[in-house]
Amino acid sequence: MSAFGIGTNTQSTNDGEIHGTQMEIACACWFTSQRKPTPYLIKFIDENGEIQTVREIKVIYMEPKNYSGIPSLEYTCEIVINEIRHNIKLIFFMQECRWIMTFL
Repeated sequence: MSAFGIGTNTQSTNDGEIHGTQMEIACACWFTSQRKPTPYLIKFIDENGEIQTVREIKVIYMEPKNYSGIPSLEYTCEIVINEIRHNIKLIFFMQECRWIMTFL
């Protein structure tokens, strides 16, 4: 380690690519006192062109990520669509204020 900290920040800043089919979604969330968004409702257009609303979201964990240098928050969740439970990832791109969903 050098005297000025050169070489101390050498860990990877890219978490790779987002896997799976990405769906643009609308997400209603509330922000904690630590300014972290927590999703509680999502809406998306399904393969039949119908708007689906999901109110039952169980966040399993959240972690900050960098995809291609873009800071984001990634939520691994369980949701229920038409009485079927699905494992998904919700990704919030902070700079764009945009949400996507991928099925696991």
